Amino acid sequence: MARQLFAATVLVSLMVIAPEAGAQALAPDLPQTPAVELPSIPNLNEYASPKAPANSPIINEPELVLSAKLSEESDPIGRGLVWRVFSPEAGDDGKLALLATAKGGTTSFNLAPGSYLVHVAFGRAGATKRITMTRAKRSETMILDAGGVKLNAVLSGGGRIPPDQLRFSIYEDHEDSNGERALIIPDVKPDSVVRLNTGTYQIVSNYGTANAVIRADIRVEAGKLTEANVEHRAAQLTLKLVRETGGEAMADTAWSVLTTSGDIVRESVGAFASIVLAEGEYVIIAKNKDRIYQRDFKVVAGQNQDVEVLAKDGASTAAIADQPAGGEEPLD
Repeated sequence: MARQLFAATVLVSLMVIAPEAGAQALAPDLPQTPAVELPSIPNLNEYASPKAPANSPIINEPELVLSAKLSEESDPIGRGLVWRVFSPEAGDDGKLALLATAKGGTTSFNLAPGSYLVHVAFGRAGATKRITMTRAKRSETMILDAGGVKLNAVLSGGGRIPPDQLRFSIYEDHEDSNGERALIIPDVKPDSVVRLNTGTYQIVSNYGTANAVIRADIRVEAGKLTEANVEHRAAQLTLKLVRETGGEAMADTAWSVLTTSGDIVRESVGAFASIVLAEGEYVIIAKNKDRIYQRDFKVVAGQNQDVEVLAKDGASTAAIADQPAGGEEPLD
């Protein structure tokens, strides 16, 4: 019985081993893969770094360190500068080639030996200097000879003007051959600081969009902030055509405001016409359908008013409402 169990065990073992032996015998003879010698790969971090000397050959050029001041006595400007480096010779298009730029405060460029034009801008102020580089490091401080100006305006008597109705423009102080001044900066908002080179400028202040305009000359000094406040002698009017005092405004009314000499100051269409006018005398004309109504009106500086034009047959009359515009009290 023991022999039979041993024989069965041997038979099972042979049956398990046989398929593996057969599979090995059926496998084709494959040629051996030759050994491949891999190339030497440089350190990846060093290879990819743009600051590596091998990958930034310009970094080996001499360094030019640049800073700027408003005046000789002021501290270096820490931010807001725009630096540009140009080739000193014009190209075929007649323009200087821009070689490098930077923004901020003090900055540096690596430049090959040679001559360059360096320009720095701070707002509308700027300076340009020719700099020659050798093999040595060089530091240069640019003097902008510039200052700042902050503009605002008030009504006669000290009344406040809504900022959204106030704008400034800055012009050169001298006139050209046509008697006109070159516009430097348009649409300057009140209380914003504008940086300008030292000099005299003409400021034009517009209150509203009609004829409330004030001109003044200001002087900008290096390293200083000049605050300029101009005074407008004007008022805001709200016009409406009514059938009776205190009545509802009539829709589809065409409005014209003229000077006493007949010059048109402003035209608009609507039940209400809001307009800012300089102090003086005017003619107000209201046209509704085929009827025209008009009267003379005097604008007093600082007195904002609602003006009611009465639509009456056979007469051109008007009345001034008791209440000022927007529920505000007269400013004087």
